[in-house]
Amino acid sequence: MPRVLVVDDQKDVRAMVSIVLRVNQFDVVEAESGVAGLKAFGKEIFDAAIVDIFLTDISGIDVMAAIRERVPGFPIVAVSGMTTLDFISEAPGLAGVICLQKPFRPNDLLQALRTAQTAAGGELSAAV
Repeated sequence: MPRVLVVDDQKDVRAMVSIVLRVNQFDVVEAESGVAGLKAFGKEIFDAAIVDIFLTDISGIDVMAAIRERVPGFPIVAVSGMTTLDFISEAPGLAGVICLQKPFRPNDLLQALRTAQTAAGGELSAAV
């Protein structure tokens, strides 16, 4: 069962994303902040991460950069309700990060995860 780290400071968004993933056979670890997400990433093994760009403690960009510094090319889906995310592919170390604008449909989330995994050169084994 693929394991996904969900980093979002909005409890309702984390809950919705987690439900969608669990229904589709993913193991989910939720983090309510960037610091908590990086701590979890340092302790456990994940197959992908979903990271909100605007977190209350540190920038989601910094979270994604730290993840990619530890594991280059790691599959990441960046989400935001505030802005377009086109700039992410230009950021150092964040090539291949898949961007998803809030609000999104469950199928959009699953497709973004598939695309992120393909960009990283692998496939998620859950029924997505």
